[in-house]
Amino acid sequence: MTQIPVNQYGDKILRKKTIPVQKIDPETIKFVKDMFETMHEASGVGLAANQVGSSKSVFVVDISVMKDYPNEKPRVFINPKIVERSEETDSYEEGCLSIPDVRAEVIRPKKIKILFKDLEFNDQTLEVDDFLARVIQHEYDHLQGIYFTDRIPEDQQKNLKES
Repeated sequence: MTQIPVNQYGDKILRKKTIPVQKIDPETIKFVKDMFETMHEASGVGLAANQVGSSKSVFVVDISVMKDYPNEKPRVFINPKIVERSEETDSYEEGCLSIPDVRAEVIRPKKIKILFKDLEFNDQTLEVDDFLARVIQHEYDHLQGIYFTDRIPEDQQKNLKES
């Protein structure tokens, strides 16, 4: 496996919507493995393809490194689409590998339902809540060209830029 450089805030690819994957091939499988390697080495819990320079609609998540989630398995989301969001929300401090040293409280739906393809290109449906739902929403936003900082009030965004 190979670590891939993580694009930083301001790189144009981070603001572009990603393109659906048409098929799984050895190159895609290697890319996903490299994404996991990159995410783990950077001590992250999620990583989107455009964060490492690819326009593929793919992200990976592994929250098992968090003490409260040791039994969660690493997950790959290919061509994801969030189809339901709860009205109930919660707030949690988020960070991002593409915006090092910046953290902010972000309000997100507490529960989601997401459709996606797995690494065998099989259709999957997942309903999740709490921290896993938050991480998935954060990575899904990346695929839409959205930073977590776009989800906080403008006055707080201004303060982030000044720090």
